[in-house]
Amino acid sequence: MKVLKFGGTSMGSAESIKQVACIIQQQWQADQQGGLAVVASAMSGVTNQLLQMASLAEQGKAFDPLLQELQERHFRVVHALVEASHQNQVLMELKLLLNELEILLHGIRALRELSARTADLVMSFGERLSTTMLTHILRQHIGRSQPSSRVQYVDAREWIKTDSQFGNARVHTEHSYSLICRAVSQHPGTLFCITGFIGSDEQGHTTTLGRGGSDYTAALVGAAVHAEEIQIWTDVDGFMTADPRIVKKAFPLEEISYTEAMELSYFGAKVIYPPTLIPVILQKIPVVIRNTFHPEFPGTVIREHAKRNGTLIRGISSINHISLINIQGSGMVGKSGISGRLFALFARENINIILITQASSEHSITIAVTPAHAEKAKRLIEQEFELELATRKMEPPEVEHDLSILAVVGENMRQTKGLSGKLFSALGRNGINVVAIAQGSSEYNISVVVKQHDLSKALNAVHDAFFIRTKKTLHVFYLGTGNIGKTLLRQIAEHEDYLLENRSLKIKVVAITNTRRMVFDEEGIPLKCWENYLQEHGEPASLHNFIQRMKSMNLPNSVFIDNSASAEVVKHYEEIFTSSISIVTCNKIGNSSEYSLYKKFKDAVKKYGVDFFYETNVGAGLPIISTLHDLLVSGDKILKIEAILSGTISYIFNEFRGDRHFYEIVQEAQAKGYTEPDPRDDLSGLDFMRKMLILARDSGYAVEMQDVEMEPILPESCLQAPSVEAFYEALHREDAHFEALKKKAEAQGKVLRYIGVMDQGKVSIKLHAIDASHPFYFLTGSDNIIAFTTPRYRDCPLVVKGPGAGAEVTAAGVFADLVKVGAQ
Repeated sequence: MKVLKFGGTSMGSAESIKQVACIIQQQWQADQQGGLAVVASAMSGVTNQLLQMASLAEQGKAFDPLLQELQERHFRVVHALVEASHQNQVLMELKLLLNELEILLHGIRALRELSARTADLVMSFGERLSTTMLTHILRQHIGRSQPSSRVQYVDAREWIKTDSQFGNARVHTEHSYSLICRAVSQHPGTLFCITGFIGSDEQGHTTTLGRGGSDYTAALVGAAVHAEEIQIWTDVDGFMTADPRIVKKAFPLEEISYTEAMELSYFGAKVIYPPTLIPVILQKIPVVIRNTFHPEFPGTVIREHAKRNGTLIRGISSINHISLINIQGSGMVGKSGISGRLFALFARENINIILITQASSEHSITIAVTPAHAEKAKRLIEQEFELELATRKMEPPEVEHDLSILAVVGENMRQTKGLSGKLFSALGRNGINVVAIAQGSSEYNISVVVKQHDLSKALNAVHDAFFIRTKKTLHVFYLGTGNIGKTLLRQIAEHEDYLLENRSLKIKVVAITNTRRMVFDEEGIPLKCWENYLQEHGEPASLHNFIQRMKSMNLPNSVFIDNSASAEVVKHYEEIFTSSISIVTCNKIGNSSEYSLYKKFKDAVKKYGVDFFYETNVGAGLPIISTLHDLLVSGDKILKIEAILSGTISYIFNEFRGDRHFYEIVQEAQAKGYTEPDPRDDLSGLDFMRKMLILARDSGYAVEMQDVEMEPILPESCLQAPSVEAFYEALHREDAHFEALKKKAEAQGKVLRYIGVMDQGKVSIKLHAIDASHPFYFLTGSDNIIAFTTPRYRDCPLVVKGPGAGAEVTAAGVFADLVKVGAQ
């Protein structure tokens, strides 16, 4: 026999009940030999509606509108799914049940009393109404195709016997099993339609089985007849790796063990209620979770031993709202019975302890309870330990609210090295503080308590860390849409498929801002039409509001990209780091300002476990910073750096040879777009100096801008010229000065190069005449070049050469840094 249970959402409407009937009919036709038992819940929301009517009756208020609504809802299903010739009989049976309910509610109103026993009887009408309807619908569906088949309505009160603990009755299993087996054996070839959730005590009074009662009914019937399997039909595809409402990348699990199902369900997975598994565990009966609205999907099989799924954990579950109570004091150390008194106290008062953890020093115990019980639990502890509190052997209990529990679950976790490290690394990198930790000796579960506002971020971060089949997602907050910014957005869009396929990385740009407008979209901004999206959906830009909104979104794996050259943006870097958000930037102002600011950034990166990548601060897309860092990380030491880090200056001196005049080459460089509108912005060497300053600092030297010895290229008359036109006139007048420098170098077989040098922490930028033995002698065009001299590269320096400017290469450098964040 197979047992099929259909929940409230499956029974929620005429459309869904029609789908339920089709599922049952298909399974009945496929296997009549074993037989079929169907357990039905009340229509969704009906149980709450019944309790609401009972409450109104107890208060002496009118319940008739709700009763009428209940009747109409069930009648609509009958009119939609039962043939006209059979409708009167079904409607009459339903009306008799509704009349009985109405009499009961009038009795409650007359007495102004609603006992637990009466409440159970009121609630029973939900399942009795829905199962009556389903029975007639199935008779119509199955009887038409197989006239010999019999569909029998079963009031579970005749099969399941319980004690008299109304609201959450305990089942007398042996007696119930005997009744179920006898009834099934007396009616071979019958499809049983059974009311879920309800039973009766030895006096025949109606009882309910508590939360998950219909699942429990199915488990009891299945265990009694040693069923081949039990199917729980609901509105999800099975057990998911995490809550899909919070973790969009959660996916269904093919198989899980009984233990894993119990752990996941206890910590918030609402698929099945843990105690319902106990009867099937004893009989080792598989339980299959199926989706009524996606019946072709195989669902999740729960069995004694589930096959491995290739991951360290099976799933992640959570409880959204909990409160922690911390009890501590020196009088607890070595004192036996403290925990026993706590457990006994809470058991007497029916307060469930969700989680407990105790320090090995025995100095403190932390327990988690529902927020509704927190203050009551605190008062009870103060009463129970009044003497210890009075003598200061114990401190007053402290309650912390607005917390959540995240639990990673899986049988593969047993004795697996590095699992805890991976969990806490994922949380730490995203700035999620762990308030408490609990792990049982079975190692099936590690539970951590986090702030409630961090739960979504924590679930997504941990899910990305443990499940390889899901792609890691970077949530990018993007500032600056100039030439580099536009180019980078195009590059990200063009390489999206490549990153997903080859790097398992999804870059989701969730916010874009420039000086005019800003826009946010947690689902991701469409990059192929980002300009229109920003214009149509954006709002006036505000740097402060952009930063605050970024922080409040609290997304996992967040990255702030700064494509600007703004000092104002840099002022927010430390605030961004403290929010556990990584930064990728081509803005060199921050790293080249005061050394104290540079050091603040570095300290914040270490403290908050975030990334700070700025490859493009020095050589656009050239691997200069990364090469420097790799040398240092591998144990080498930077003895000397020589560099030409200005494309403009590089071009001018590379072309300054033969009969060419200096002022002509400067004009040519401007015409080709190599210089700023005012060439002095490049020829002043300030940008070059900032780059050398960053290299010196990254080499380990605390260098300030005023420590850099810089020899100006231009005479004072050129620098002081009031306009660009006047500058060129002054440059023409100074032609003899430059010619003299060129001729002197050529006479010695040398060329002129404006070179920055960092030697043992001393930084200088000067014009040098170098011969053919120097690696910079043959430099051409506007390329940058840098030579690292280290103990390993003493005789032959390590040289990096290539384009050091341009939107394409600079954007590519920022892009590479962004991908590095994804690899962390």
